[in-house]
Amino acid sequence: MEHQHKVRPRLVGAFSGICGIGGVQLSGRLAWEGLCGSGQFSHPQLLSYAPPEPEPGLRPKGIYTVSKGAALRAAWSLHQDHDLLLFWHLGLVKLLPVLHRRTSHTALFLHGIEAWRRLSWLERKIMRQVDLFLTNSQFTWERFLSFNPEFAKAPHQTVALGVDQPLANPPDATTVKPAVLMLSRIAKGEGYKGHEEMLRAWPLVLRQTPEAVLWIAGDGDLRPALEHLACALQVENSVVFWGRVSEAQKNELLATCRCFALPSRGEGFGLVYLEAMRLGKPCLVSLEDAAREVVNPPEAGLATALEPQALAEALGCLLQTGGEWETLSQSARLRYETQFTAKHFQERLVEALTTLF
Repeated sequence: MEHQHKVRPRLVGAFSGICGIGGVQLSGRLAWEGLCGSGQFSHPQLLSYAPPEPEPGLRPKGIYTVSKGAALRAAWSLHQDHDLLLFWHLGLVKLLPVLHRRTSHTALFLHGIEAWRRLSWLERKIMRQVDLFLTNSQFTWERFLSFNPEFAKAPHQTVALGVDQPLANPPDATTVKPAVLMLSRIAKGEGYKGHEEMLRAWPLVLRQTPEAVLWIAGDGDLRPALEHLACALQVENSVVFWGRVSEAQKNELLATCRCFALPSRGEGFGLVYLEAMRLGKPCLVSLEDAAREVVNPPEAGLATALEPQALAEALGCLLQTGGEWETLSQSARLRYETQFTAKHFQERLVEALTTLF
């Protein structure tokens, strides 16, 4: 009796800046590595559209373009049979008419804020051809539907992200300082990250924990206004603006802070929470976005309203030393290790996509 071998679907991936340092880019690189290494897809082909990457040595094999015209020409060059199109960013879905085949399946991954708007009529028309919507959180999907309710019955799966692998040796607890770390871009267009709210709460934090320090890592055009606010609130001596930090500096700050805080109003997921949890750092999140799905308060941190008193009370809890903090630290690390490694994410993505076949 002859054995029948399952034919592996042929995959084309359209990704945005796959070697960049942002969350979409990092998750995209991990996604593509997982898809190529899964053995589930035949001859995967990559098309990446973005400005020149800072580290071209990290590029997986594929076609890289730096303009819309070049992206269209590259998409046309892939004019061959394929079974699955995966778009890793909403902005690339306009390539679908060029790439689409009658026998193809199409999946689109929505990451967050770029999808939280009313789509144009052209985008809505094109996206009716999408066979499976993927989102990094349930919050992202529900927020997308609030603007585009006509997609409510579209096939959808949540695929939570992941990063790295568990540490062999957790950070030495004796090196931990009474520091709260914020880590993100500090841009006027991203003022929803919670920096102003944290600064306004900081005088109240110092009343209960005078030795506390707020570390703000990252840079952008909002930084001067935040520095001015710290001076106006007379907390500049307990607030450190680190500016742009290297990967090594970022890891050092994460290892030595007592907790991580990014009480944002607009996170579709937030890989940085995973980076903190991986090092056993409890996280402070808001009640207003997807970070709660990542941290699952009070499992790996706390969620709070964005008014000064509530923030100060939550920070006071996370800055405490002793058994309660140690338990929370261990719980944060365990949640990461059991659900949010790169391998977990890659397996979830492969499983979701193979449901199309």
